[in-house]
Amino acid sequence: MEIIRRAVYPGSFNPVHYGHLDIARRALHVFDELVIAVYVHPGKPDLFSGEERLDLVRRAVQDEPRIQVASYNKLTVDYARELGAMAIVRGLRVFSDFELEFRMALANRRLAPEIEIVNFIAAEEHLHISSSTIREIASLGGDVSSMVPPYIAEALQQRFAELRARGSNSSYMISLGE
Repeated sequence: MEIIRRAVYPGSFNPVHYGHLDIARRALHVFDELVIAVYVHPGKPDLFSGEERLDLVRRAVQDEPRIQVASYNKLTVDYARELGAMAIVRGLRVFSDFELEFRMALANRRLAPEIEIVNFIAAEEHLHISSSTIREIASLGGDVSSMVPPYIAEALQQRFAELRARGSNSSYMISLGE
C-alpha cells in the first residue's frame, strides 16, 4: 500500500495571489497532494463570497492535477484530519508573520500532535504581497496585475466598481481579514 503524503494549505484567499500560488506549487516538491482549503467564516463579510473565492482559486491551479481546492468552516486541524493530511502548509513573508504562525503552530500541535506544520518562506519577489494590500490598491483603482492573475485583477476591478455604484464604503471592505 502506497502512502500518499497529503497536506492542507488553509487560508481565506481573499483574493488568491501569486505569493499563495508560489507556496502551493513549492509544497508539491514535498507532498504528493495539496488541498488548498478556503476558509469560509459563516457570517463574516468578505470581498468575495466563499464560492467566488473557490472559483478563483480553482482557476488559478487548474493546470496542476495534484492540487485540489475545497472550502471548510471548522478548526483547520479537524479538517486536516478528515482529509487524512499529514501536514498543514503555511507561508511566511515578514518577521511579524512568524509570531502569529508560531503561536498558531503551537496551538495546532496541542490539538493535533500527529499533524505537522510546515512553513514555507515566501519567495523574495512575493514578500510585499498580501491580500489586504491587494484589496486596498484595487479599491483605489491601482494596478495589481503584477500581484494576481489577470482574471483576478478584473474581478477586483469589477467588484469595487459594483461597490462604488451601490455607494458602499469600499474602505470598509479593505479592512476585512487577510
